[in-house]
Amino acid sequence: MSLKITGRLPYGKHKVQLQQSPNYRNGAFQNVSPTAMKPEGVSYWKMLSEFFKKHPDTAPPSKLPFVKTDLTQWSHAEPVIVWFGHSSYLLRVENKNILVDPVFSGNAAPLSFMVKAFPGSNEYKAEDMPAIDYLILTHDHYDHLDYKTIRKLNSKVNKVICSLGISAHLKHWGVAADKITELDWWQSGQLEAGIKLTAAPARHFSGRGLKRAQTLWSSFMLQTPDHHLYLGGDSGYDSHFKEIGDKFGPFDLAILESGQYNTMWPLIHMMPEETVQAAVDLQAKALLPVHWAKFRLSMHAWNEPIRRIMTKAVELQMPVKTPRIGEPFVISGHFSGTEWWEI
Repeated sequence: MSLKITGRLPYGKHKVQLQQSPNYRNGAFQNVSPTAMKPEGVSYWKMLSEFFKKHPDTAPPSKLPFVKTDLTQWSHAEPVIVWFGHSSYLLRVENKNILVDPVFSGNAAPLSFMVKAFPGSNEYKAEDMPAIDYLILTHDHYDHLDYKTIRKLNSKVNKVICSLGISAHLKHWGVAADKITELDWWQSGQLEAGIKLTAAPARHFSGRGLKRAQTLWSSFMLQTPDHHLYLGGDSGYDSHFKEIGDKFGPFDLAILESGQYNTMWPLIHMMPEETVQAAVDLQAKALLPVHWAKFRLSMHAWNEPIRRIMTKAVELQMPVKTPRIGEPFVISGHFSGTEWWEI
């Protein structure tokens, strides 16, 4: 394994700057609410042993259906999104290409044989991407920040906007410092005239090795003259969703994690029902559930998240977008998806 894959922690002047953040205390970044990695009374040994008692359907029984779209040729007047499985997606907004948390290497771990993508979920590669105006990175976990993908995309990317500290990894991997802008929670960047990106809290953690929380984890709000989108990243459920909704809502679309949950880590990932409630808290007009259908990172059935999402969404009257991997849809338009996960 190349040490490059693990990245590099912030150091020197950069680390001193990060320590000035109001979200950095006691040698690490902190969540808004106290957030244990596991409940009291649950040992890491129990978590490890339970992890090997997976549901028999943690992986799909056959190749996932997908749509192969020529992303270099698409042109839409209205904002469009293409989801690539898990938490990777491409936005076409105001004639700009915005790529979020791309992982195209086929796995989500430091070793290539670990956490491999499901068949059909890894049909898109860095080479398929158009020129990227803005690359947004929410946090540095392997299923959101991929060394091989970043290296291959580097020449295609104009600017990178990321959570505090992530530039240490990126510069270690050859990304020019003048391409990168880091944002703390509640800080904003004007991407273009009329396109604004604001970082906001999430309830999660960071780290690619033994030392955690040396870089920040964030959600982002993307605002254009006509549209307002919530880019959720990873987060457990908490009051920050309602706070964001009250301050910045309503949103045309909330893109929220919906998989890789478990009762043994209830505060750092949402249960599917909490995902729908978070969309309600955000005052979202519709929900796009992500963080599922590509990697096996928990013990639930691979399609359990979307089944539970759809049930709760009916109860709370929340419209849900359910595109196939690679299937473009207009964000504010009507979308008639199929239950493609019932394979």
